[in-house]
Amino acid sequence: MEQYLADLITISIMAFALGMDAFSVGLGLGMFRLNLRQVFKIGITVGAFHVLMPAIGVALGELLTDRFGQIATVTSGVLLIGLGLQMMIVSSLNKRETSSIPIGFGLIIFALSVSIDSFSVGLSFGMIGMKIAPILLIFGIFATLLTWSGLLLGRTIHDALGIYSKMIGGVILIVLGVKVILFVH
Repeated sequence: MEQYLADLITISIMAFALGMDAFSVGLGLGMFRLNLRQVFKIGITVGAFHVLMPAIGVALGELLTDRFGQIATVTSGVLLIGLGLQMMIVSSLNKRETSSIPIGFGLIIFALSVSIDSFSVGLSFGMIGMKIAPILLIFGIFATLLTWSGLLLGRTIHDALGIYSKMIGGVILIVLGVKVILFVH
């Protein structure tokens, strides 16, 4: 039970870190004065992709772990660190994001773009043998809620917080990546 709770906390922290990207992009989109129906639809779509992408990653990660063991675990930590660094670098280079309201196929591309990093995280979790159901549920919930939050708050705080939210998410991913590497069994 204690290990399950620790895993649940780790997954929640990771889901929050990954959802910060959707939150940040949502802040930019929120400046377009979306109606509540658009906010709902965008949040649900992003949440669905934050379920789909790590599911694919977990399945692939489990396959790799069966073949490569501890090397796969260290690789997963390196992936998390790399992803965190990427989030931080991209956020420091993009001082101002330009966005348009995604609809139709554009919404799918948008959701894929903000959830592609959850594939790598799913891959990492699959490599260390974590349970799939809680990962998918928590990733989807966090991504949806953070997207909605970003969209709704976007009108007032995009310039002040948008860049920093990606930096915070990047730092969290780096710390979790280091933790995975340091505690290889």
